[in-house]
Amino acid sequence: MAILYSRIVSLLFVFLLSSSSSSVFASSFSPSDEYLVNCGSDVDSTVVDNRRFVGDDANAKFFSSEDSIALLGEHLSPNVPQIYRTARVFPRQGKYKFNVNEEGTHMVRLHFNRLNSSKINLDDALFHVTVNGHVVLSNFSGDESSRVVREFLIWVRVGELVIRFVPSKDSNFAFVNAIEVISAPKDLIADVATSVSGDGTERFNGLAKQAMEVVYRINVGGRKVTPFNDTLWRTWLPDDGFFKTADGSSSSSEKVYFTGRIKYRPGGASREVGPDNVYNTARVGKRSNGLVDMSWDFPLSAGGVYKYLIRMHFCDIASKSLGRLYFNIYINGNLAYEDFDISYAAGDVLASPYYIDFVVDHTTADSNKNKSPSGSSITVSVGPSNKTSVDVQGVDAILNGVEIMKMNNSMGSLDGYVSADMILNTCPNRRNVSIFIAMLAFMCIFMSFYIVARRKKARDDYGWTKLSMDVFEDNNPMSGDQLIARKA
Repeated sequence: MAILYSRIVSLLFVFLLSSSSSSVFASSFSPSDEYLVNCGSDVDSTVVDNRRFVGDDANAKFFSSEDSIALLGEHLSPNVPQIYRTARVFPRQGKYKFNVNEEGTHMVRLHFNRLNSSKINLDDALFHVTVNGHVVLSNFSGDESSRVVREFLIWVRVGELVIRFVPSKDSNFAFVNAIEVISAPKDLIADVATSVSGDGTERFNGLAKQAMEVVYRINVGGRKVTPFNDTLWRTWLPDDGFFKTADGSSSSSEKVYFTGRIKYRPGGASREVGPDNVYNTARVGKRSNGLVDMSWDFPLSAGGVYKYLIRMHFCDIASKSLGRLYFNIYINGNLAYEDFDISYAAGDVLASPYYIDFVVDHTTADSNKNKSPSGSSITVSVGPSNKTSVDVQGVDAILNGVEIMKMNNSMGSLDGYVSADMILNTCPNRRNVSIFIAMLAFMCIFMSFYIVARRKKARDDYGWTKLSMDVFEDNNPMSGDQLIARKA
């Protein structure tokens, strides 16, 4: 019993130490620009990751919209975080404006929760969102049954970052519950990646200035990582729902957990690129389980032609020595990297993280064109190569994490073939419509008075007058007999 107690105490100590270390790591990054806004609230609120969101009612300098409404939700569960209890509702176009002190990539997170209210029915919400000229959401309405967080990476020059909310129709609303705008570390998005297609691979330049939406962020082999344990306050989901093997058996791979120290180093992945809780877990393929590829399949929403950034995270926490782990990397069945030497990439250091960025062109089915509305998917795979160790106990392949981000299309949009100018020009503003109707009514009244006045003047000009009684003689000989009246 004493032994069991001591083990429990030891495990609890390790857990607390890990948690405290993670919280220290999570607070170590200090962004130059950081705005956390609790929309529709006049008080500040602190969320579970100990960050304070400022109420926008008390800081109206953030947003600009006449007739915007601060909405308080009704009949909410006590467990609902404070930032999801209020919302800023826009009956017509509104915007939030943030000063930017540092040029570079900024993380923009928009939080949505369709509140129940007797004052406004958010079931009528349907709107567009633009960020600095990029369409990030089009005909969006939120989710009626759950909270939604949409995350974007936007390159911003020094000046301003402007988020616009535009109702899709004059009868619709736009809304938002909370906003995060955070300048990202310089090394978060590199400018160069590897483009992968059926024709092979080539260099892709200009990645850093692309607008992107985070579609998936996956912790392979591990548990969910919450913002509290991430240096950039991100959420990483477990990979179980996406994982598969070539033989259809989960026994062909193993989950690996590492209790040692992750060795971050210059030239590799930093803690801001990926936290410890991603790099200290992995899935591995082992020769003892047969030579099979491990794959992860990620469904995509329907409609559109986009490029996708696929970031794969690696950290060799499974090998017992250097130079033993080689494997191939595939994207959508195409060879993306042959004989990847993880030891060489990590500077000949075990448990040192590294990542590779790939870019793919991908077309998803469009439900408006009689194709499958379920879209399609992106598949990433790792498997043994010709250089894989023949050691029966050796590791054939490893993967620690995956991120998939949609890149903006040629219109600068992340949601449909539409530009910000098209949205702003075609979506009516209620105030403009009201002014137009008032002006039209005034013109109608003015024209009515004008017509009445003209008719009255015409009657005055052509009214009856007294005729003269004098009739003069007509000297025209051709006129015939005439009666002549003379004065007496």
